[in-house]
Amino acid sequence: MLVHDERHAEGAASPPIYQTSNFTFQSYQSMVERFRGDSTQPVYSRVDNPTVSVLLDKISRLEGGEGAAAFASGMAAISNAVLSHVASGDRIVCVRHVYPDTYRLLKGLCARFDIATDFVDGTDFAAIEAALPGAKLLYLESPCSWVMEEQDIASIARRAHAHGVTTLVDNSWASPIFQKPLESGVDLVVHSASKYISGHSDVVAGLVVGRRSAIDRMNREVTPYLGAKLSAQEAALLLRGLRTLPLRMQQHQASALTIAGRLAQHEMVKQVHHPGLSRKEFSLLQGYGGLFSFELDERLDIPAFCDALSIFRLAVSWGGHESLVMPAEVSINQAGEHNAAVDFGVSPRLIRLFVGLENPEDLWFDLSQALACA
Repeated sequence: MLVHDERHAEGAASPPIYQTSNFTFQSYQSMVERFRGDSTQPVYSRVDNPTVSVLLDKISRLEGGEGAAAFASGMAAISNAVLSHVASGDRIVCVRHVYPDTYRLLKGLCARFDIATDFVDGTDFAAIEAALPGAKLLYLESPCSWVMEEQDIASIARRAHAHGVTTLVDNSWASPIFQKPLESGVDLVVHSASKYISGHSDVVAGLVVGRRSAIDRMNREVTPYLGAKLSAQEAALLLRGLRTLPLRMQQHQASALTIAGRLAQHEMVKQVHHPGLSRKEFSLLQGYGGLFSFELDERLDIPAFCDALSIFRLAVSWGGHESLVMPAEVSINQAGEHNAAVDFGVSPRLIRLFVGLENPEDLWFDLSQALACA
């Protein structure tokens, strides 16, 4: 679905940036009407800002949602979505290979408030179904972190709703261009907008899209009090990113499939984890983006391989122009109490690869020489 810009004030081609904290009222009566809920005039940029509102309208239409909310980071989006649907004594079901800080949120902070989490194999439908009775929230990430496993989102959502469980999917990997979980019955979708939606590695932001009732509950019970608002400047940068998102995703997909296919044939690569190389019948994916992982042969020295790269850079995030690598063994050895990579057996030989927008032949040459000299 294409989302075009509406006409803006003064004929501006791009949405104006409302760089203001406060909004004034013309009269006492107009202020009364706003606080009574009879008007939509902005009040305060922590709660509503016109530039952010344009972004929310666009992302809602792209995902096929009824409403959306924007935050200062992907984790702010995740924590607001989660905490608005659980309370002390409740239980969450979550796929085991999940974004590391999501794992820490559920395993650490939520546990402190007596909110339990059962982590299950996302590829095991029976295990997920068995864990659903009595749960309040089901957290999916498809494809998931490190091993890029998909979940049968449509079937799982149907079973979750049969048990009265709210469903949430992290859709950062696919973007709304290549996957729309809401169309399959999911209640909420979250995005680390720092990734593809920004597309330029210059914004940290998060988005939640979903059913109106779920968004209203979050905005009413949690979001105003956690204060993790998105600024007008960052909203404008995300709007810029949305304009080129379909084109960028097509290039990420084409280049990554080329690289993944060649790595799968390389003697120093044991396995490649890319959904496009093993299409699942239940998959909702309409494309594949640029993120996948591969496992290196034991003969290859991982630090030497990483240091031999010249175009690919070492970094923790992804989604921009630049191609990146993240070795699993660095994450496995990360200081901290809760580590999903350790708890669920991610191989220390695994390399997460993000294929950016550089020439794919240049990228393959860079990988080839690093695989040869390490």
